[in-house]
Amino acid sequence: MEGSQRVSFPEHLPPNRLGLARWLIDPEHPLTARVVVNRFWQMCFGQGLVVTPEDFGSQGAQPSHPELLDWLAAWFIEQGWDVKRLMKLIVTSEAYRRDSSPTAEALEIDPHNTWLARGPRLRLMAEMIRDQALSAAGILSLKLGGPSVKPYQPAGVWKEVSGSTYQADKAEGRHRRSLYTYWKRTAPPPAMLTFDATTREDCVARRSATNTPLQALVLLNDPQFVEAARMLAQRMLESHPGDPRAQIDFGMQCVLSRHPHPEEFVWLERIYQKRLHSSGATEPGQGVEAAGTLAWKDGLELDVLRALTAVSLAILNFDEAIVRR
Repeated sequence: MEGSQRVSFPEHLPPNRLGLARWLIDPEHPLTARVVVNRFWQMCFGQGLVVTPEDFGSQGAQPSHPELLDWLAAWFIEQGWDVKRLMKLIVTSEAYRRDSSPTAEALEIDPHNTWLARGPRLRLMAEMIRDQALSAAGILSLKLGGPSVKPYQPAGVWKEVSGSTYQADKAEGRHRRSLYTYWKRTAPPPAMLTFDATTREDCVARRSATNTPLQALVLLNDPQFVEAARMLAQRMLESHPGDPRAQIDFGMQCVLSRHPHPEEFVWLERIYQKRLHSSGATEPGQGVEAAGTLAWKDGLELDVLRALTAVSLAILNFDEAIVRR
């Protein structure tokens, strides 16, 4: 990069992998910290200060804010390579907290928001979308460490490529954070791929971002999201018994951290009433309660829970729920 200095391999380090690792994180080595902070900046803003994260060499793009990149890299090293502190610094910055709505003039002058005049607007990554739904439902496991787990997955995916059978974990394993999901490179989790997770067969510095009908189908029909929606419905019912408007408001706060707008109330109440009046046509155990393995608490009204589940699914499918603005 422009302004950086070439750092030769130190003579006092052993010429092996351990020596290479120590050299890469040497405070005098300018490249590693820059690459790392650029990746986290890209995660938060949609693109890095260097828009070619796969190439920091002479053929790559120059940083849009070289002094900022240098300062972040130096600060990151001084903080002991503390990723949590780096992320807190970025998300509490004025640049990140700005309104993401662009003006016509801003779009014409800076369509890619290179100069950070507005906040970022990008869809959440596949892992974040799933974890957010589980968290809103109150069923996300916060356990740290341990072996990989196998959440829900359509039957037959593994059998097509290897002849083996996929057996989902029981109990807590199905609701661990997506970080711990078992990954078979020849047959990755289909729901993750739908939201542009990589297959991990090759190194990918930037994920693509697509918008397809399959994504809506996953959010509305995948057992993981339907189960999350009905467990959120249970939280809504228990929060304000006998008050549908307050229950809907509570659900919105769980997912979107805000109260619904008046027009949103109208649509969500319409969904609630329509589902409530048609719930009796479905036999017990054959509706949304059949998705997943978690059971509702005894004594709760099935028709109301089904209606609130439909509302929960609608909220989890809000554009605002999967797009960071």
